Amino acid sequence: MSKSLLVISRQAPWSGPGAREALDIALAGGAFDLPIGLLFLDDGVFQLSSAQQPATLQQKDLSANLQALPMFGVEALYVSQRSLAERGLQDQPSSLAVERLDDSSISALIDRYDQVITL
Repeated sequence: MSKSLLVISRQAPWSGPGAREALDIALAGGAFDLPIGLLFLDDGVFQLSSAQQPATLQQKDLSANLQALPMFGVEALYVSQRSLAERGLQDQPSSLAVERLDDSSISALIDRYDQVITL
């Protein structure tokens, strides 16, 4: 039986390769039918903003990768409610259907997975 994997994405899409790497790991795991979840935490919540303009910063757009997650079987998508609130994003629409979690729910989520990767 496959071990479950939780990928925690903590970087904004424009701050370096971490956001893209987290998505690549999630997509690869999903392609191999690995039970996988993806949690957007801290600045990683900026990846969910539907109003991104990556070309302004000469960055690649991650929205296609994000939209591909469900097609690869990555449907367990979560976001930290606290991280959204701290960044003023709690009322903005998300580019993905994600479950909003409080801090205690995040702790319980992490405990449910066999392996956790943080980027």
